[in-house]
Amino acid sequence: MTNDDVPIGRRVARWRVRRSMTQQMLADRLRRSKSWVDKVERGVRALDRYSVIQELAHVLRVDPEVLLGQQPSTSAGIPDGVDDIRAALARYGTPQAAQHTDELRRQVGYAWLSYQHAHYGQLVRVLPGLLDAAQAVRSPELLVQTYRITSSLLVKLDEADLGWLAADRAMSAAGDDPILAATAAISVGQALRAQDRDHLALAALLPAANRLLPPSSHDGDQEVCGTFGDQNCLKPLDHRGRGDHRVQGDSREWAVGGTLLLQAALAAAGCGEHRQADELTERAAGIAASLRGYDDPHRTNFGPIAVELARVLVAAQRGDAAEALRRHPIVVRREGWRRLPAEYRGAYLVDAARAYLQVGDLRGAARALVDADSIAPAEVRCRPLARTLIADVARAQPAPAGVARLATVVGLTH
Repeated sequence: MTNDDVPIGRRVARWRVRRSMTQQMLADRLRRSKSWVDKVERGVRALDRYSVIQELAHVLRVDPEVLLGQQPSTSAGIPDGVDDIRAALARYGTPQAAQHTDELRRQVGYAWLSYQHAHYGQLVRVLPGLLDAAQAVRSPELLVQTYRITSSLLVKLDEADLGWLAADRAMSAAGDDPILAATAAISVGQALRAQDRDHLALAALLPAANRLLPPSSHDGDQEVCGTFGDQNCLKPLDHRGRGDHRVQGDSREWAVGGTLLLQAALAAAGCGEHRQADELTERAAGIAASLRGYDDPHRTNFGPIAVELARVLVAAQRGDAAEALRRHPIVVRREGWRRLPAEYRGAYLVDAARAYLQVGDLRGAARALVDADSIAPAEVRCRPLARTLIADVARAQPAPAGVARLATVVGLTH
């Protein structure tokens, strides 16, 4: 059995023993029960949440990749296999016997982890089979998740039209489920924004957010209150900032709604609707400020850090690169920054490099690209956008430190 074939629970157990820790010691440091640790190590409980694996890796003092049995992708260029994904999306029947839903759920969970770790080459190879399996099982939840992963990856690889198709399939698969439809709308908006169709993206994202959030929160500011578990409340604010009545909700839905607002803010900024972009960002900030310790089953990564990163990108979108770069070094030093998935941080740093180029700061752009490469190599080496930025920075004479090496790695001349 190769290292990649070893179940993740067994890797956790091996590293726990290497660190001279009992199950109870590991449980105490994770603030979980000994029974939880035992079930994880025996494979009874699935480890398919990035945040949980990252927490385990931190306590065991290893890289999350070690627990996953994976190595970061270091290949340059768009991975082969996009045509296989296109072919899988073109199959409308049930091309294979339906597998057990639990097994498919585990596969979808690991596909999400591959995406969050920016293992795009591996994901390109996995997705055609996963699409076939999901289309055979026809579980709305798993179909939506699979299409969302597919759409997100295709947008990264500059296949935004195909990414939009996958996102549209996710919307169709969601049916009448409001939360599934909302998560699918995130992908629709991202794919449309990648095609520079910001007006269409805004038209898709904002109604989706308003359908998910209570009607009382559609107009004006809001404050989410209470300790989030299964129930929490939203208090609309009057002009003095005082709340009046309560509306029940779920923190996981707030996270999806907040993500839709941030995506809508970016779309509004792309349309030149700068005031609306700021208002939407502030509205999302009000939600993020009150979310504490919620589960993130929809892979939104929403929270205060996500809002601050969006503020940087909105400022850059409206042409205020100086404001964006004033905020940038502050947000990447915050505690929550390192808890974001590698893909999220790498993608943000590529956008930050573009902002540095807007103000002619080649060294800043180079530093952002080199940092992105150290966090998520595929974000820099596989994405056409990043390769274009590397070429722009590498034209300087002399090229800033680190970028000359990246230009060579991705096969560019400078």
